[in-house]
Amino acid sequence: MKDLILIFISTLLINNLVLSYFLGICPFLGVSGKIESAFGMGMAVTFVMTLATSIGWLIYNLILVKFGLFYLEYVVFILVIASLVQIVEMFIRKYSSSLYQSLGIYLPLITTNCAILGSALFMVTRNYRFLEAVVFGFSGGLGFSLVLLIMAGIREEIHYVTIPRVFQGAALTLITAGLLALIFMGFAGLIAS
Repeated sequence: MKDLILIFISTLLINNLVLSYFLGICPFLGVSGKIESAFGMGMAVTFVMTLATSIGWLIYNLILVKFGLFYLEYVVFILVIASLVQIVEMFIRKYSSSLYQSLGIYLPLITTNCAILGSALFMVTRNYRFLEAVVFGFSGGLGFSLVLLIMAGIREEIHYVTIPRVFQGAALTLITAGLLALIFMGFAGLIAS
């Protein structure tokens, strides 16, 4: 149980996939303009990442390892992620058309979100057991959602202040992302190495 808590806290705060490994930067910068879109994208990524690591672990350990097909791990993980994104897209389109329209082009981009593929690959390289892989995928998705919502909140508030022209747009967004990364580095003291 202690290992699961350490994996959860570490992945959520300390080794955040976006701020520590720079995975998922495209949706992080693209969808963080509004809190509503950020929340929807974060939940979709959390769902897909949790299922991708779970199903990926099962396929990797029960099929690829058993038959020595290690070289297919990238292809298998990409196919699992693409399938899950299609399911999520159909669900969101059917039950929340406003969220579907607000996410727009970013919903299919979950398929190419390197944070999801990265979580599946980290799960393999770290030799996680099944439950550890599920917790890792879930906390990785929550960590992605957390920084996405924080960034969206900051970007919404930025509209109310006067910003020098040189810092407007992408410059201020990247500076803010860098400061967030520094802030999250402060959580490293929570877990002793």
